[in-house]
Amino acid sequence: MAPLLMSRNEGKEREKTFDKFFESWLAEQNQELKDLVSASRDVNKAGNKKPLEERVLVPLIERVIHHYEEYYVEKSKYSEEDVLGMLNPSWRSNLEGAFLWIGGWRPSMAFHLLYSKSGLQLEARLSELIRGIRTGDLGDLSPNQMSKVNELQKKTIREEKDSSENLAKVQETVADTSTVELSHVLMTGGSGLEEQVEANLASKEEGLVIILQKADNLRLNTLKEILAILTPTQALHFLIAAAELHLRLHEWGKKKDAIAAALHHPHP
Repeated sequence: MAPLLMSRNEGKEREKTFDKFFESWLAEQNQELKDLVSASRDVNKAGNKKPLEERVLVPLIERVIHHYEEYYVEKSKYSEEDVLGMLNPSWRSNLEGAFLWIGGWRPSMAFHLLYSKSGLQLEARLSELIRGIRTGDLGDLSPNQMSKVNELQKKTIREEKDSSENLAKVQETVADTSTVELSHVLMTGGSGLEEQVEANLASKEEGLVIILQKADNLRLNTLKEILAILTPTQALHFLIAAAELHLRLHEWGKKKDAIAAALHHPHP
């Protein structure tokens, strides 16, 4: 594992580098959203035909999944070098930061997104479903799919709880005997303890790296497992909803931050 502790300037350079990657990744997600929406229009025109699903939707969905995988691979690399920066991302708005769970979105949120979008689409096309016309979207989930989603949600919540508990244990080590002793010695005039301080904090950061990477794995696996339950057309609608929510929250948060900054630092 790469050294965890670095100078403040080095840490900020790492953040800037990942910041650039994240902005580039967001731009690609925005383009993917346009492709997904375009594909959904084609599906509506074609009437959810399987040849179109296999020829167009499956490769597109795989491309979007690969894009998410790229994000977490890159994030994993940076977390080993600057886990604190990854847990407190400067490239996220304050609005997004308020809803973060271990440096990212809470995996169980994916199920709430699925249920919300399913409910909206069910309401919009209820008359068709009543007449026995299959809509093929998220409002048309089968009982078997709902059962699988329910079981996956329970499993995800259990794993979330485990990670939250593990994070709490690491956070509590901030007040362990060795850290308290070091802080007291330094306060009473001790010197030459830089190596001990770094070693003490490094052990805590190593624990944070493990927890962050496990949380990111849960995020990615939850997304993949939900998509595996859905048909290609349903997966298309889910990915559209996920990208819309992510991009709009980022946009709204940036605007709120800009307004707050202008209020606190008005131009003369």
